[in-house]
Amino acid sequence: MSPAATSVDRAIRAYQRHLSPRKGWHCAHGVLHGDTTCSAAVRELLARRGLVRSVVPSALRFVACYHAARTLALSQVSGVCCCGPIPIPFRFGGAHRG
Repeated sequence: MSPAATSVDRAIRAYQRHLSPRKGWHCAHGVLHGDTTCSAAVRELLARRGLVRSVVPSALRFVACYHAARTLALSQVSGVCCCGPIPIPFRFGGAHRG
């Protein structure tokens, strides 16, 4: 990996270890599809493709996470997307009573 890609990977790894466990919600894409979180997917892209070639696929992943959040919102699940510049809220758990 390039030095820039390594720096981004380290920042994502720090997020995964220190912030993600404390934030109280899960990645919508990971919840809906039962696969990796967005942060794990972006780290994998960085390792395989490098920083520049990972930008577009990462952005597409965040869009997919947004769509997953919208789908989950319809099914009474809650949380916020774990990775990306804009938090994407959705419900997670039992029926929402408000």
